[in-house]
Amino acid sequence: MVSKGELLSPPGSTRLLLGNEAIARGALEAGVGFVAGYPGTPSTEIIETLAKVAKDLGIHVEWSTNEKVALEAVYGAQLSGIRSMAVMKHVGLNVAADPFMTLSYTGVVGGTVVVTADDPNMWSSQNEQDNRFYALKSYIPVFEPSEPGEAKDLVKTLFDLSERLEHPMLFRTTTRISHVRGPVTFGGIPQIRTKGFFRKDRPRFTMIPAHARERRRRLIEKWPSIVEALSSFEPFNRIENPGNKMVIVSSGLAYSYTREALEHLGLYDKTTLVKLSTPFPIPDTMLEPLKDAEKVLIVEELEPVVEMQVKSRAYELGLKADIHGKDLVPLIGELRLDKVARAVAEFHGLETLPPNISGQSSVDNIELPARPPAMCPGCPHRGTYYALRKAVNKARVKPVFSGDIGCYSLGVLPPFQEQDTIIEMGGSIGLGNGFAHTLSDQFPIAIIGDSTFFHSGITGLVNAVYNKAPQLIIVLDNRVTGMTGEQPHPGTGVTATYEETVPIDIKKIAKAVGVEYVGEFDPFNIKESSDTIYEAINYVKNERKPALLVARRACALEVDRRAKRKGIENPIYQVVLDKCTGCGVCYNAFTCPAIMVRDDKKAYIDETLCTGCGVCAEVCPFDAIVKVKEGDPEWYDLWNI
Repeated sequence: MVSKGELLSPPGSTRLLLGNEAIARGALEAGVGFVAGYPGTPSTEIIETLAKVAKDLGIHVEWSTNEKVALEAVYGAQLSGIRSMAVMKHVGLNVAADPFMTLSYTGVVGGTVVVTADDPNMWSSQNEQDNRFYALKSYIPVFEPSEPGEAKDLVKTLFDLSERLEHPMLFRTTTRISHVRGPVTFGGIPQIRTKGFFRKDRPRFTMIPAHARERRRRLIEKWPSIVEALSSFEPFNRIENPGNKMVIVSSGLAYSYTREALEHLGLYDKTTLVKLSTPFPIPDTMLEPLKDAEKVLIVEELEPVVEMQVKSRAYELGLKADIHGKDLVPLIGELRLDKVARAVAEFHGLETLPPNISGQSSVDNIELPARPPAMCPGCPHRGTYYALRKAVNKARVKPVFSGDIGCYSLGVLPPFQEQDTIIEMGGSIGLGNGFAHTLSDQFPIAIIGDSTFFHSGITGLVNAVYNKAPQLIIVLDNRVTGMTGEQPHPGTGVTATYEETVPIDIKKIAKAVGVEYVGEFDPFNIKESSDTIYEAINYVKNERKPALLVARRACALEVDRRAKRKGIENPIYQVVLDKCTGCGVCYNAFTCPAIMVRDDKKAYIDETLCTGCGVCAEVCPFDAIVKVKEGDPEWYDLWNI
């Protein structure tokens, strides 16, 4: 990632940045004073980048407990006149939808940008939703860049536009824009304002029905002026090669693919290309080329948001052009150059594609070895799942495992298969509440991570107590937000800028909301863990009340990083081949990636992968795994949390 020094390079400097880093720089150049969000790929690096320079510039940057809380904090900050930005992945806007929908009613005081990072192809998400639809519902304009340099400039412009119109702006990026690198030329960073004053205006800011009805009326009256403000939104919106009968309208990253495809096919000069950074609302000025067009193609990623608007406006204007969109452009997954080129070629009547954009390459026929996802060597979740299976079998219950969003979602895979449902953040306890009241001969076990528990698990826990839902809740506490890169959360004792703060105790929260049975276990101690889980299962069965257990061990990746920084060596374990029977428990049932299998079925340990956790030694039924080198004393402290 970009260093602090590079991010604060002077005006005129050009740096190669991730799209997310470019967004962060654009916010700084706009004078953003308050930023809040929740970690979520592909948006995470925006706040991580800003957190590096927060102390130097005096701005407030935070990881909030969830996206709703983040947007509410931003709501308050902008009402104080401070330029503010909320950052989240696409599904995070579902969590923040309540304040988001009201934000357009009240309008804003300080420039306000909400960043939503959509994830076409679902590289790290549970759905492929297109958040441009939120713009249509909320009367909040949405903007999307075509490359990192434009992302920086567009974000900077949106803060000015938001403040001038007193209206929030939705900035939509996608995985490819967020994580691609491109040259970004820096502008200046102004004196940033971080303190303001709230001017009370109850008819505007208190949304009781009488006030909300009036604000709704004003919003509808205001909307044409917002559309008018975007009518000359250059250079982000532009028309290339006007006057052609073949017109292509393209938005965001899809424009970059479309432009490249046209050039490869030799059709660029024969096509009028309408580049949009405003997929909603689309200014009428950008639809002028359609009046003389014979055929029109709309190229956009995911849903036909632009296509619907273009077809509707064309009907209203009585245009006769033949309009195509999702009949030629895929509705599912990320766009690629070859996908767009096929659509463009068919639109222009070409039968074949040139070899250089056919989507084939010299390595297409090479069969790569399978690389199924797996929990890291030393991951404490592996010990938890192993112990949980033993406890369930001992208790003779038929478990239903309601899972959650996090790296522990890998428990859905063999050999553990201890995630039967994975829906959304915090959904494990929520679904467990339903299972608890409806299952007859099955036993509900909710599995949730520590960061996810703080995000939206607490409300489900309160509901479990209040509505007497007998279920076992296991919180996997590894002291980080693991899946997105080890960001801190309320249980870690540090903020986004790594200042010390009060660590929130999960067990105390559980007891405070009325959970009577609260326990803890160490996933590296399989017997203790299994016994603890077994006892909790029996409590839930006998008392018909919820129970909560916390599995506490630090994330192996975080321990490894800290150990390497400090030069601390871990213990070394080896397999005693004379004792090993090749039973496969360590590599088939426990599945640590550091444990390999020889041709004779006996195990061996790859010391370059092993973290020295030693759990495999406990798991081995023949005591064939032994410690051959003691680790540094400080190493053991790194695992304790």
